[in-house]
Amino acid sequence: MPHEITLITTIAAALGLALILGFVAVRLKLPALVGYLVAGIMIGPATPGFVADVELATQLAEIGVMLLMFGVGLHFSLGDLLAVRKIAVPGAIAQIAVATLMGGGVAYFWGWSLGASLVFGLALSVASTVVLLRALESRGVLESINGRIAVGWLVVEDLAMVLVLVLLPPLAGWLGGDAGHSVTEERSLTTMLLITLGQVAGFVALMLVVGRRVFPWILWQVARTGSRELFTLCVISAAVGIAFGSGKLFGVSFALGAFFAGMVMRESALSHRAADESLPLRDAFSVLFFVSVGMLFDPAMLLQEPLKVVVVVAIIVVGKTLAAFLIVLAFRYPLNTALTVSASLAQIGEFSFILAGLGVAMKLLPTDGQSLILAGALISIAINPLLFNAIEPLQKWIRSRSKLARAMERPDDPLAELPMSVDQSQLTEHVLIVGYGRVGRRIGEALIERGIPIVVAEQNREVVEQLRSRGIPAVSGDASDPAVLIQAHVHRAHLLVIATPDTFRARKMIEIARTLKPDVETLVRTHSDEEAELLRKEQAGMVFIGEHELALSMTRHVLERMTAAHNHQSAQQAALAAAHNG
Repeated sequence: MPHEITLITTIAAALGLALILGFVAVRLKLPALVGYLVAGIMIGPATPGFVADVELATQLAEIGVMLLMFGVGLHFSLGDLLAVRKIAVPGAIAQIAVATLMGGGVAYFWGWSLGASLVFGLALSVASTVVLLRALESRGVLESINGRIAVGWLVVEDLAMVLVLVLLPPLAGWLGGDAGHSVTEERSLTTMLLITLGQVAGFVALMLVVGRRVFPWILWQVARTGSRELFTLCVISAAVGIAFGSGKLFGVSFALGAFFAGMVMRESALSHRAADESLPLRDAFSVLFFVSVGMLFDPAMLLQEPLKVVVVVAIIVVGKTLAAFLIVLAFRYPLNTALTVSASLAQIGEFSFILAGLGVAMKLLPTDGQSLILAGALISIAINPLLFNAIEPLQKWIRSRSKLARAMERPDDPLAELPMSVDQSQLTEHVLIVGYGRVGRRIGEALIERGIPIVVAEQNREVVEQLRSRGIPAVSGDASDPAVLIQAHVHRAHLLVIATPDTFRARKMIEIARTLKPDVETLVRTHSDEEAELLRKEQAGMVFIGEHELALSMTRHVLERMTAAHNHQSAQQAALAAAHNG
């Protein structure tokens, strides 16, 4: 060929082999991403035969990370982020500290230096953006409270790693690494920290103050042209361009920049169309991410250091998971939330690779350490779907066996029970709303305006506290737990509105509700036609699909039903009064 085609061959080999091996993995009842990882190993430099360009594959994978985080931002408002800050911020910091101590302690026991141990521990503490988002999206829980907590936790981890990547070079000499990477100017560590925090704060402020006005306007102007390709180009260029600019100008990660780009684009009424248009590219590039991880892995490490590999995987999958699990329970969140968040974080990825590479370049981390990190990443990513599949059976087992878990989850928790001071008239013929996110809140506020009594069951404790401060009855907990629905007085409710998009848990809620009150009317929210068809076959009540249009149609239906019920009750009371007077 008269010109270089490395990029084409890398993409063709990566996607083609990923398709074949992903298909084989699914047929063997394994997650497709296992096939993608094996495809990367096969075209990587550690195995014989064709070798793709690792550097190109890594850069292509970075685009996938940008597009994925942009997509999350399109469905994630600043309010969602602030709503989980009380658990996401301290939880992420505590989990990073615990994982760093475990990883660093083991490395120090192996005879590594303080600097190597610190870098190694930090690399094992931060989860992969791509894996977490793919896992939550595939299970339809990305927009649930569990998904929001996991994403908020991830954002805090990303911010923490941005600080680590900036502060590590100045500390390299003190930690025993290459002193040439230390700061040569007269800048103290405090100065560096303040500069970094200032850059991050400046970027966030610019996006929230300027970006949320400018970018939605640009998107609308492009949409008015009627050109689909221009609209798609605008979405992709915004995601990649803002992410790149944020990294170069403000020093934040590409992933974090893309996330905030999506958040400001969400202000546009066209945000859902933007998400749909970018979905095919997001999926394709996320596959390249998994292939690139496989390309970096040397299978010989499994034979050379099997015990060390087992220890690393145990820290990631068991140690880090258990730490996150206990932290979430300590904040009095339900068992389901603790299991979902801990499973989401039971792997490592792109920041771990960046940190390991920087550690090797500064002569802090031995090359064996980088190989162990890669081995831990590949194995933890491969088994992560199995952890998600184990959530439901593990939840049942823990609740049936562990008194401690049940004690940490509910008793002595003032938010787990309705206050005795709640007027009983508010707990009779009311609307029970499960989930007070964007959809649930819209329905609830419409009912409150019309004086229709509501009770809310919500897993986000901060939301429950806010509702109670307004005098609105609310219970904290997982509504698929019978105790939560009993506390919310479902046996007296006229209508059960399930505004969370988790179909599996919705089916459990309906089953429990109908056991307690067989004639309760139910409305259910879902995301797909397949889930809606399943719910209709099971006679789950009225089923609604979507988000914004769904909120309007659900609100309209609830108001119609409650108005009709109120009129019927008024007519009965009038008839009784007339009969009595007669």
